[in-house]
Amino acid sequence: MNDNQPSLKQLFLAEFIGTALLVLIGLSIVIFMTGKGSPIPDFLHDAGLGRLLTGLLFGSTGASIAISKIGKVSGAHINPVVTLAFWLFRKIDLRTAGTYVMAQLSGAIVGSLPLLLWGQMGKSVAYGATLPGAGYSLNEVFLGELITTFALVALLAIFLGFRVLRTYTPLLFPFLYAIMVYLESPISGTSTNPARSLGPALISGAWDGWWIYWVGPVAGALLASIACSFLAKRITVAKLYHFDSYSDGLFRKKGSKSV
Repeated sequence: MNDNQPSLKQLFLAEFIGTALLVLIGLSIVIFMTGKGSPIPDFLHDAGLGRLLTGLLFGSTGASIAISKIGKVSGAHINPVVTLAFWLFRKIDLRTAGTYVMAQLSGAIVGSLPLLLWGQMGKSVAYGATLPGAGYSLNEVFLGELITTFALVALLAIFLGFRVLRTYTPLLFPFLYAIMVYLESPISGTSTNPARSLGPALISGAWDGWWIYWVGPVAGALLASIACSFLAKRITVAKLYHFDSYSDGLFRKKGSKSV
């Protein structure tokens, strides 16, 4: 291994911290924006606008992690289905992918624990847990998770696959999640990330339709990876930013060329 390449331990730690921060900060935003007793819903007077801003801020959290030092080390996947897509595109090996997923799931659990400090405000929205919306069938909820995750992975492939868009990949998240949370949050809560759903489910005990938040995102990522397989050769590294860091070995096959 090249001395400049991070070890599996370093990769695990980066993904662990990144996912913990996503859950802690991102779901604190959800709680503050939507929880009972928060001044925000009364101030906005518009639930749709609240969802739009919540999605924008949640996506901005992910974007900030991607451009941080965490993203420089591991690529800031912070989502098992993003790691799955990079593995399907053959940009990351199976051992490393497994390390990422374990780090993401454990990071999400640890990152959710401080959410208990929100007390009744957090409890009122199950600490940001993703749950099927009232009046929607499980099939509709599943389809919502499949479609939103398909959009996430497909757009990531498009942005990463073309040099003119690649540098702007982190900017995708705030706007994409603003739209998805606005449109789809009443249906499923807009997870697109099994780790993000696992943490608050554990601390709240809210497991309604829990399988959807695994099967839906995985199915969406698989379909998007198949649909965008023609872009695989154009994706140079399993990262969302810092593309020139650690560009061989674990992240990129030696001898591959930038597009």
